[in-house]
Amino acid sequence: MEFIILSLLLLSLALYSLYYVIIKPKPTTQNLPPGRKGWPFIGETLEYHALSKKGCIEKFMSQRMQKYSSKIFKTSYLGADMVFLCSAEGNKLLFSNEHKLFKPWLPRIIENSFKSSPNITLQDEFNSLRRVIGSFTEPNALRRYVGMMDANAKRHLRKKFIFALCCELMYNIHDTRTADELENLAHCIMTEFFIIPVNIPGTKFGRAVRAGREFHQRFRNMIKQRRLEIEEKREPEHKDILSLLLLEKNKDGEDLTESEIALKMQAVLIGAYDNPSIAISTIIKFLAELPEIYEQVLREQMEIANSKGPDELLSFDDLKRMKYTWNVISEVLRMEPPNSGTFREALTEVTIDGYKIPKGFKLHWAVNATHKDPECFPNPEKFDPSRYQGNDIVPFSYVPFGAGPHICPGKEFARLKLLVFFHNLVRKFRWEKIIPDEKMIRNPNLMPEKGLPVRLYPNN
Repeated sequence: MEFIILSLLLLSLALYSLYYVIIKPKPTTQNLPPGRKGWPFIGETLEYHALSKKGCIEKFMSQRMQKYSSKIFKTSYLGADMVFLCSAEGNKLLFSNEHKLFKPWLPRIIENSFKSSPNITLQDEFNSLRRVIGSFTEPNALRRYVGMMDANAKRHLRKKFIFALCCELMYNIHDTRTADELENLAHCIMTEFFIIPVNIPGTKFGRAVRAGREFHQRFRNMIKQRRLEIEEKREPEHKDILSLLLLEKNKDGEDLTESEIALKMQAVLIGAYDNPSIAISTIIKFLAELPEIYEQVLREQMEIANSKGPDELLSFDDLKRMKYTWNVISEVLRMEPPNSGTFREALTEVTIDGYKIPKGFKLHWAVNATHKDPECFPNPEKFDPSRYQGNDIVPFSYVPFGAGPHICPGKEFARLKLLVFFHNLVRKFRWEKIIPDEKMIRNPNLMPEKGLPVRLYPNN
């Protein structure tokens, strides 16, 4: 099967190459950013992912930044002409001009899998989700979640803590089996979507599409059940994401359909789970490699624990005291950001660093480029939590959550989850890596190359 698919793909590439070289008219826009597009249709996608799988994503960018420009270069990625932005100035322009110069973009086949309706734009979809998440993560709600998170962490200190917590707080799912099944579907979607988007049965992308459909159906069943609970006055005490989505209206002021709500539920759950769970693995890796950092984190967490009663749960104010721990997490997110960046489309011709970006061109803000820039972070390969003690960070250079008016609306929720988890983990265990030289790779998401097996030792 795979041989047949490969043969058809190669034939398609050969025909497209003929069109691309001989027939297709050449663009007339002058002064585009320097770079090259690579193979027709595929572009440089395969090279990007090959280096990602080796843990060398920075190499893809550094080679082009040295050859073309340290701030911007042109390529073809995920089937689209694309500009990679590699500077804080480029990030600022992108993040400060949402709706004016740029709009969100995803490859069409991926966009259609996440949009709740073919009649809604990706921008409207994001705005709707931002409203719902904003209500879910308003300050009073966040204060209430801390104790629930702490109790959940005490029940099961494992990676699945993040997904189980999201299921419980967002959709009132307490059944472990249901949460595990949803997690397997989410993992399939996130690990197999961002490759060459060819929806053919038997391919990784095809499996991701099927997982998305099953995810969708399961959420539709939950919606039916929740509506029945509302009719019978059995709705959960606190407003979870599902309750908020049932109150959401479309642009015409009408209630959302079950299908629209289900797709929004899927997008929110995957977003809330994927990056924090990746961050947990990466933080565990760095704390194993840097015992002196672990000891300082442990000291801070023990001071907080010793100030509380035996069965007293964490409070929101306790998290404010975890300054060193958050600085450590921030430095991990700089060195190994879970998200390598997202995409935008130019709404009009834009000039960046003296180069013309035509209307319709796609842009990618490359997180690793500024995170490893010595002009933004001196000695960038050194792990240094003290970077975040003052206000010396170059604006728009530290962007694991994005920046500006459209910073990730779930940032504070993610911060709470990570701090609560490591408060419980470091007090109970210390650990060492079983594979000392294991590194992080992207396949396509950030992950430990060998699964990060560790040897746990209980703390007295």
